[in-house]
Amino acid sequence: MAEAKSKAAPKAAAKKTAAKKAPAKAKKAPAKKKPAAKTRAKAKTQAKTRARPKAVDTGRNALLAGLGVYGKAYDQMLEQFSSLQEQVDEAQSRLTERRKQAEDLYKSLIKRGSAVEKDALKALADLELDSLADRSKLEAQMKKAKSRFDDLKGKFGKVA
Repeated sequence: MAEAKSKAAPKAAAKKTAAKKAPAKAKKAPAKKKPAAKTRAKAKTQAKTRARPKAVDTGRNALLAGLGVYGKAYDQMLEQFSSLQEQVDEAQSRLTERRKQAEDLYKSLIKRGSAVEKDALKALADLELDSLADRSKLEAQMKKAKSRFDDLKGKFGKVA
């Protein structure tokens, strides 16, 4: 390590001597470069320090925009859900009303059916189906009807 220091020392000394040989030109040129380099470095650090908050704000705004999209989608979903719920409630009330109407109609049809059944039973009782099934009774009724027909025919024939 001692050798490394001794080698570094002559190099530093050589640089100092080189700087002493051309003092006027070397001082003017580095003096101009150093302030420019310092201002550039300061400008870069200032730009970095100014860019950091902008980058943070930009990232934050992007995150907030994403959250805004999620919020809008959520609001739209809730809105659609509530409109669907209203439609379901309306359909349910119409269904309930129609079921009641169908039940009332069914009851009225039952009443009408029982009235028709009573009328039909009376008509069947008046028909005397037993007499229609017996051939001799049927022939007697036919003779009776023919004699009435002949009587009516005779009456109309005399009038004309």
